[in-house]
Amino acid sequence: MAEQSYEFPPIGVRRIGRVNWLGVWTLYKKEVLRFANVWLQTILAPVVNTLLFFTIFSLAIGTGRAPVHGVPFDQFLAPGLIMMSVLQNSFANTSSSVLISKVQGNIVDSLMPPLSPSELTFAYALGGATRGVVVALATGIVLTFLVDMTPHNLLVVVVFAFLSGLLLSLIGMAAGIWADKFDHMAAVTNFIIMPMTFLSGTFYSVERMPELLQTISTYNPFFYMIDGFRAGFIGAADTSIMTGLLVLIGLNSLMWTLCYKLFKSGWRLKA
Repeated sequence: MAEQSYEFPPIGVRRIGRVNWLGVWTLYKKEVLRFANVWLQTILAPVVNTLLFFTIFSLAIGTGRAPVHGVPFDQFLAPGLIMMSVLQNSFANTSSSVLISKVQGNIVDSLMPPLSPSELTFAYALGGATRGVVVALATGIVLTFLVDMTPHNLLVVVVFAFLSGLLLSLIGMAAGIWADKFDHMAAVTNFIIMPMTFLSGTFYSVERMPELLQTISTYNPFFYMIDGFRAGFIGAADTSIMTGLLVLIGLNSLMWTLCYKLFKSGWRLKA
């Protein structure tokens, strides 16, 4: 009786197909359940914070302010506040997930399974973007009781919300890989994410700023996120929506490549 011979794939070659869909889904589900299980902190708290900002600015400025881009100020303000929550929560989800896993020493649970660098990047990034979109939906629903939130172009709203959340999720992933302790992450949040968010036209139109500051704003990617998202609601923007879309696509591609290379090299991930 002839002996049967078995051929084993070369080392490093997987036998589960070109894409490990089950692995990607499992990691993505883990990231979603991670923030869903503490929804009071990850979903309700951002909604409350946004309502506080909206209430404070509405009371401080009052109803006497002239319309902005042809709409009442509160209608102009609401989309900016929603996008601010999307950016902060998308960043917080991936940055905290990666950093906590590194600090606790269980990052190996994500690195050892047969997941490629691109699959790891996809699952983590989509998990962070999901949290941003969920927060946007929750905040938008609540704000509909206070201001007209009827979208002028729903497709623009959805595209900018997703691309913006995805970009901040990728940035958070890279920051989480870079950081060695929570002080490092706090520095990134306080000195980069927060200033760029507040100086991006969240509470004002950049058309009211001096020409020099308007030019500087065009180098702030957060400006294009908020401006495009707001344009989807009010039908007016400070810059071209197509320009903002191209900026977001380019930055997402750049950050995706960076995160892919970080996972592939294992920089600051593998002991």
